[in-house]
Amino acid sequence: MYYMYNMYQCPYFNPQMFDLDNMYRMYPYCTPPPMYDSDFSEQFDNNYIPFSDEPNYGYRCDSSDSDRIDPLIEIKDYGPEPYVVNINAATRQNNTYRTALWTGKHLQVTLMSIKPGESIGLEVHPNIDQFIRIEQGQGIVKMGPRKNNLNFQRRIRDEIAIMIPAGTWHDVINTGSVPLKLYSIYAPPQHPKGTVQKTKAIAEASERGQEL
Repeated sequence: MYYMYNMYQCPYFNPQMFDLDNMYRMYPYCTPPPMYDSDFSEQFDNNYIPFSDEPNYGYRCDSSDSDRIDPLIEIKDYGPEPYVVNINAATRQNNTYRTALWTGKHLQVTLMSIKPGESIGLEVHPNIDQFIRIEQGQGIVKMGPRKNNLNFQRRIRDEIAIMIPAGTWHDVINTGSVPLKLYSIYAPPQHPKGTVQKTKAIAEASERGQEL
């Protein structure tokens, strides 16, 4: 029987390396560590255990939407203090027509919920750029340079973002069967800090300087 390593001699190859018993006799300190150490966590001080201080959001990052349990968020205006939030969860939990979530000096975040068949209403912000992201539902966005010339129209659904330049007439219409939920970013702010408008009628009355 041929020993293949004898056929092709290599000055740097030692066949004894493949004899484990011989190897451990030659190198007694090369014993591999155990695959599992039950005292692993005791190596760390409690302050340094990996991810021990991560907040529990109630779901895994690899879970599907159907398995996800969104954390309950108190919907109010947190500005202008530093703030971090699960914006998808906050938007989906909001049931008011419009609520300000964060108002700063140069930027504002609001949450909106548009009922099926309703719309935001045709409007224009002369000096404000606006960003909208859909988190639930479907609809149509219309934009244009004039009130009677909305020459830009697109279908929208969850995960779609809309950018509206200052001075552009626009409207967002819910064409689905569930509330259209979105968050909107204004730069600079458009609404007073702490704005909460439970219905579209209240919002329209507020713009006219009335109260319902």
